[in-house]
Amino acid sequence: MRFLSFHVDYFRYKVTKKGRSKVIEEITDNNREAQIKNALVIFISTEKGDEENPEFLERGIAEIEKITAQLKISNIVIVPFAHLFGQLSTLEFAFESFKRIESNLKLKDYSVLRLPFGWFNELEMKAKGHPLSRISRIIE
Repeated sequence: MRFLSFHVDYFRYKVTKKGRSKVIEEITDNNREAQIKNALVIFISTEKGDEENPEFLERGIAEIEKITAQLKISNIVIVPFAHLFGQLSTLEFAFESFKRIESNLKLKDYSVLRLPFGWFNELEMKAKGHPLSRISRIIE
């Protein structure tokens, strides 16, 4: 798993167009568009090696928790993002992984916003400018 995170004052998204993915999540009134304040926005991709490593999920979530604890925030945005230059996992594996990350974080009392899988989105965010406001990680 690879991710790039931004600590933001706010984040907004709006679904614009169906992507070229074979896995397309259903769009509803609840996931068509949303916004959140004071959040950690995480652009995540899953990799081929993650499919053989069930611990990647726990390590990734632990790293997210570590960052949110340092920032003293509980709002998280998960953005599926296949552009982080790894060897990507299957689409099905990625989609299920993002849903598992979302549900595990919610069980830990985080407020989680996950963008729909397989769609193009209009994004708007205002990133903060402190030393922890931009972090990238490779989770193996």
